[in-house]
Amino acid sequence: MRPFLPLLHRYVFSELLKVFLLVLTVLTVLTMFVGVFQEATERGLGPRQLIQVLPYIIPNMLPFTIPATLLMTVSVVYGRIAGDQEITASKAAGINVVSLMGPAFFLGAVMSVCTLLLTDQVIPWAMANIQRTVIAAVEEIFLDKLKTESRLRYKPKGIDITVREVQGHKLIDVVFRKRDSRGNYFTVQAREAHIEFDHDRGIAIVHMTDAVVETPSGGGNRFPFQLTQRGENQFEFPLPLDNGQKKPMYLSLRKIDQELNEIEEHRRELEERQAVEAAMSLTLGAFDRMSSPGFASGTELAVGKARRDRLRTEYHSRFALACSCFFFVLLGSPFAIMHAKSQFLTSFLYCFGPIVGVYYPLVLGLITQAKRGHMDPAWATWVGNALILVAALVVIRRVTRY
Repeated sequence: MRPFLPLLHRYVFSELLKVFLLVLTVLTVLTMFVGVFQEATERGLGPRQLIQVLPYIIPNMLPFTIPATLLMTVSVVYGRIAGDQEITASKAAGINVVSLMGPAFFLGAVMSVCTLLLTDQVIPWAMANIQRTVIAAVEEIFLDKLKTESRLRYKPKGIDITVREVQGHKLIDVVFRKRDSRGNYFTVQAREAHIEFDHDRGIAIVHMTDAVVETPSGGGNRFPFQLTQRGENQFEFPLPLDNGQKKPMYLSLRKIDQELNEIEEHRRELEERQAVEAAMSLTLGAFDRMSSPGFASGTELAVGKARRDRLRTEYHSRFALACSCFFFVLLGSPFAIMHAKSQFLTSFLYCFGPIVGVYYPLVLGLITQAKRGHMDPAWATWVGNALILVAALVVIRRVTRY
């Protein structure tokens, strides 16, 4: 049975695959240390937690290392075979030089799809696991601090906890002090409390027995906590984590679509309410109300638009940056053949220098403007790839003609 690929193309593809895997491993290991250092700095993780999150940091590095790895791979392989006159020999045998670049184009297309899958599925999953590890670390720090110091202060939320004894997750003779929006404190005393941690919501849930509150005025009324089925009072407070809206880069495409639909529906509701409020203000002659800052939830509309712009930019840039793998190969392969240097580093630097100096600054600048709502991300995120495509077509034409 005749093989699907000719022998020469299989040889080129095997060389590309070997070099690609080797360079990808080296670059990923090097950049992984940067990711580990960043996580340790931002989240305050210890050595044991860093070892736990290490497998989840690797996927975050791959979308950055794969394009550079592909460019270096084609520079190595095609620069060597062109420098050894193998391209000239193939052309003399009647083999089209573009067909020799077919394995590289195929590898670039496959890596573009893999990069898209990484950013859409693997990275959100990895970030969720990193978040669970961080919450577990915060849980340990929380309980250890109470055991050793019998007190824990959480200034951003105005919470102060004092205990006499800690037995596992059980707090004996616990006192909670909570500051309200006016700066006043109320104190909650409980004979016993059991604390549990909700990793998904990033909160601590305290079930208290015999809880009594002391208000700032000195009253001793029973505090109106939420009653559980066991007749205990329940109190929730957030852990010291970044629990705001998830960054768009940590969301899957499906969740981005869902959130965009929710934002659009909420925008329509606000605009309808705006029209009703405007009509009522005109009818009643309350013209001052129309110029008030809170009229028709203008702040909500602005916040929703900012979030929508960021989500739309992330949606389109995810496809554009994933496809950059293919465009890098489209330019790097003929460029390496045109220079025909056995020293692959020369071709790589000649090609990668303009990409670093022009492509990435241009793409990042356009993405920033799109996030701010100044440009449509549907086309702004593809400008860099379009420029690489034009340059690649020029180089391919020169390679095929000469």
